[in-house]
Amino acid sequence: MHLQGGLFMGARIRVFLTREQDQILRNLRKEDVPQKVKDRASVIRLNAHGWYVEKIAAHFNWNEKTVRKVLRKWEEEGLEGLWELPGRGGKARWKEDDIVFLEECLRVEPRTYNSYQLALKLKTERNVLMSPDRLRRVLKKRGSLGSEQGKAIKENKTR
Repeated sequence: MHLQGGLFMGARIRVFLTREQDQILRNLRKEDVPQKVKDRASVIRLNAHGWYVEKIAAHFNWNEKTVRKVLRKWEEEGLEGLWELPGRGGKARWKEDDIVFLEECLRVEPRTYNSYQLALKLKTERNVLMSPDRLRRVLKKRGSLGSEQGKAIKENKTR
């Protein structure tokens, strides 16, 4: 550590990239990868091109520790270090067959359900707690939600 401007500063971190590594990181901008991965790749490239941690942090509006963490992870793990480890975030309390069960009910039963009624059905018949809002989003993403007439009209509209 050295004293600069009255503050203790960490040792400068600088990564060096081969042309191939630089090209791979540049190409990630166009790939279908999470935005976090693209940002981390940019952080590494900027550092390799001479930007200091402080400038990169200001550019991305990140904490300097975050930038240093990305750079160290690159040094330790390379390309794999850009992605999140599996197992991050909350775990689904429902299984695929729970949603299939609801889709079957929607298809076969003569009545209609709203998301609150479906959430209650899931709780009482399968002992699975799922908020009506979350359930609606899952079913909508799978294309299971909405009236068949509404779907048919939407699909047949011309522009």
